[in-house]
Amino acid sequence: MKTRIATLVGAALLVGGCGGGATDAVEPATASPESTASQGSGGAGGDVHEALKFEGETLDGKAFDGASLAGKPVVFWFWAPWCPKCLSEGPDVAKAAGKYGDRVSFVGVGGLEKGKARLREFVSRTGTEGLTHLDDRTGKLYSHFKVTSQSSFVFMAPDGTMSKDSGPLGESELNRHVDELLG
Repeated sequence: MKTRIATLVGAALLVGGCGGGATDAVEPATASPESTASQGSGGAGGDVHEALKFEGETLDGKAFDGASLAGKPVVFWFWAPWCPKCLSEGPDVAKAAGKYGDRVSFVGVGGLEKGKARLREFVSRTGTEGLTHLDDRTGKLYSHFKVTSQSSFVFMAPDGTMSKDSGPLGESELNRHVDELLG
C-alpha cells in the first residue's frame, strides 16, 4: 500500500513537471487554521510556526531541524536536478542569497530524483553551494508545503504568512518577493 501511495504521489509530481508561473498563498499540510504559531524551541521568543516543524537531512548528510529557521524570513526553493527551469534559476537564487542572506534564510529543497549524486551535481552546476540544500528524495517536504511542481518557491515571513510562486523566477522577480517578505 505504501508503495502504491508513493507511486501516486510521484506521478502527480511528475505530471506537474516544471509547472507554470502561478503565485498563490500557501498553507503547509500540518498547519492548523486556528493557529499561526505554537510554542517550540528556537526563533524569536521561542515561537515556531507549524510549517517549520519538520526534520530533514542536508545533502551533506547532516540532520536539519526546520525550527532552526524560526524568527527570520525564509525562501524555500523546490527544485529537481533534471528540470531545465530549475537549472536556469540557480544563478539568480545564488545572487539573491548573497544579497539578502544576512536577513533572509534561503533553503534549497532537492527532490524528484532517486540518486543523491545527481542532487549534489545540480548544486555544483547552479553555483548554489552557499545555500543549505535539503535532500527530499522522498517528497516529504514537497507534500508538507503542498508543492506540486518544480521549480517552486515558498516565501515565509517570520509570523508564518506564506506565499508560493511557481517559477521560473528571474533575478528581479525573486528580489521583488524577498523585498515583500522584508516589508
